Amino acid sequence: MSRVFNFSAGPAVLPEEVLKQAREEMLDWQGSGMSVMEMSHRGKEFVSIAETAEADLRELMSIPDNYKVLFLQGGATGQFAGVPLNLLGGKGKADYVNTGNWSKKAIAEAKKYCDVNVAAEGGKSDPMSIPAQSEWQTSPDAAYLHYTPNETISGVEFPFVPETGDVPLVADMSSTILSRPVDVSKFGVIYAGAQKNIGPAGITVVIVREDLIGNADPKTPSFIDYQVQADADSMSNTPPTYAWYIAGLVFQWLKRQGGLEAMAEINKRKADKLYAAIDGSDFYRNPVDPACRSWMNVPFVLADDGLNETFLAEAKDAGLTTLKGHRSVGGMRASIYNAMPEAGVDRLVEFMKDFEQRKA
Repeated sequence: MSRVFNFSAGPAVLPEEVLKQAREEMLDWQGSGMSVMEMSHRGKEFVSIAETAEADLRELMSIPDNYKVLFLQGGATGQFAGVPLNLLGGKGKADYVNTGNWSKKAIAEAKKYCDVNVAAEGGKSDPMSIPAQSEWQTSPDAAYLHYTPNETISGVEFPFVPETGDVPLVADMSSTILSRPVDVSKFGVIYAGAQKNIGPAGITVVIVREDLIGNADPKTPSFIDYQVQADADSMSNTPPTYAWYIAGLVFQWLKRQGGLEAMAEINKRKADKLYAAIDGSDFYRNPVDPACRSWMNVPFVLADDGLNETFLAEAKDAGLTTLKGHRSVGGMRASIYNAMPEAGVDRLVEFMKDFEQRKA
């Protein structure tokens, strides 16, 4: 069987080493005589898997001791409600930065629970960009400020971490978590859906500062109440055990690669190669301000939209799949998360150059 280079935005490519290890352990996890999928989440075998996964994530991200790490359900979308329900603490207002599709969805959900002040907007012009923080209109009485460091659909990425003073900073890091080091202490809450850089869909990581726990709205469902889940080690109800297990294998794989510093070097190199191929051509174009280009999601358009379907078909024949851009943006999109090998980016660049020579 020949594996393709899968450029899907999510669910996305997983490390081949991880998939092989999961295959080997499918029927019998480390002599237990059963699959992880068959284990009680409260049994000693799975508890050891969960504890190791958390410890490895803490090590990878240098998570301070005064932060809880939760493994929850509901995806990042569940946290669009979870954040205001847990963090408002009786305040009626929160600041949001709108830079694209996912921040827009977070804003729409938050409006059900509080007055949302859109402190800044970006990602709309061509080239798409993010306004400097000096231009933002924040609220002095906001419970928190929420932003999306990387917009998966448009490929717009923050080149800076906002400074918010005493106002807790909340980040939806679904598409950038673990791609490079990040100073967790600058954030009140970091949350991320798994299906890009963590593991398979079905589990969501929430990293929350302890002083922000315990003030949830009384109507908050228990499965997204940070206090309830922290007290229960993320097991107030049956968690997505197999997704948690695979996430743990990914964390171990990242440690074998040299950690997040090493991944940052690889990811920057992959992105630079692809952007260089786009910028060095009159046939392809990236619609994002170079200062705000994503390392993880690289959209590009062809000079002739009539060639889009041909490009996709020929790319698939060449073993390069899931390159179609989101319907709201069009063109192509290559998602090059941690598990995308550099060889995949090299193959894509070669294909793009060959396609241009034949079709331009």
